[in-house]
Amino acid sequence: MTDRAMPLTMLPPGRAGRIVEIHAGQRLKQRLVGMGLAPGNTVQVLQDNGGPLLLAVGESRIALGRGMAHKILVQSVPLPTPRGEFAP
Repeated sequence: MTDRAMPLTMLPPGRAGRIVEIHAGQRLKQRLVGMGLAPGNTVQVLQDNGGPLLLAVGESRIALGRGMAHKILVQSVPLPTPRGEFAP
């Protein structure tokens, strides 16, 4: 786990990150927040094949283009296990 913020595009598949900042204009920020991608929320990268990222945000699955994903800064966080504990 790291305390340094990084673009969402740098988070490896299977890892989760807490959104700390969005570097975008007001309209794009509103669009992302409407999809659940708001500062303070946790997002997990499910798939990254070089194109759009497949993300898990709460119970939702979202495909997000790399350009938009690069504007979202996250800090890596551990994933909760099914019992509510945190995996390394």
